[in-house]
Amino acid sequence: MDSTVIGVFKSESQAERAVGELRERGIRSEDVSVIARDDRRDRKTRGGEGDGGLRMGRQDVGEGVATGGAIGGAAGLLAGAGALAIPGVGPILAVGPLAAALSGAVTGGIAGGLVDYGIPEQRGRHYEEQVRQGSILAVVRCRREKVDEASQILRRNGASDVETH
Repeated sequence: MDSTVIGVFKSESQAERAVGELRERGIRSEDVSVIARDDRRDRKTRGGEGDGGLRMGRQDVGEGVATGGAIGGAAGLLAGAGALAIPGVGPILAVGPLAAALSGAVTGGIAGGLVDYGIPEQRGRHYEEQVRQGSILAVVRCRREKVDEASQILRRNGASDVETH
């Protein structure tokens, strides 16, 4: 049976390092989701480059990833590109299988998508608030025997609020 390990990062570079290490340790990229607020426009207005930058290993979120199923309409195009608009949160970037779940989350937001991954609703709301405040979530689905290793990798790379569900 699979478990979900989740952690909160304060920077894209921390999340990138963690995802890279997870992949090096044999956790498939299709079992890792990353969710971040899309503040590219904010970076442009503050004088930054504003190109997104969140990467899944070597793949830029904006280049799209497999979303784990067929999704129709405009939401599917946005999910494929990694950009989503979540009510109550605003624009986000999402990569991995959770992007597909979030594309249909018209009312449930990030918390609703996390519930499908075994995260209790109250904790899901906590994690949604973390994204709203600018943090980055990493969500890892893995076999029970990989849970401790995945948790350690997230912590070693700077994640807080690391939990297993």
